[in-house]
Amino acid sequence: MKIEIKKNHILKSSLTRAFTLVEIMLVVAILGILAGLVIPRIVGKTKEASITRAQADIHGGIKTALDEFEVDNGTYPSSLQDLLQQPRNTKNWHGPYLDQPPVDPWGNAYLYAFPGKHNATGYDLWSAGPDGKPGDEDDIGNWQTQ
Repeated sequence: MKIEIKKNHILKSSLTRAFTLVEIMLVVAILGILAGLVIPRIVGKTKEASITRAQADIHGGIKTALDEFEVDNGTYPSSLQDLLQQPRNTKNWHGPYLDQPPVDPWGNAYLYAFPGKHNATGYDLWSAGPDGKPGDEDDIGNWQTQ
């Protein structure tokens, strides 16, 4: 008989080890408050991250490819396409200098001009920015300070 009593006691204690509705609601409320504080901060960083990536492309990878082309050929290319396929007028081309045409974080091709309007002795390299329209205030170019 003692064995049967212990079995019933163990069975009852294992059934009472559950969370109450109040405890569950408290946890859900705390998670809701935390989400309300964290999510707005994360959402605002997406635009900043895209701008930083465009600046890194302009002042990093694409600039390096343009500089390598200039070292090999004595002048900058007339277009970004010259980094991918050898132009007719080059003899010392050692490309391709890029694997694929460069695209900004918003899915638009980077814009390039040589000689540059902002850099008369060099080139202008820029992204049309989030709106995809060149020539307005959200453009990101190599003539701007970071």
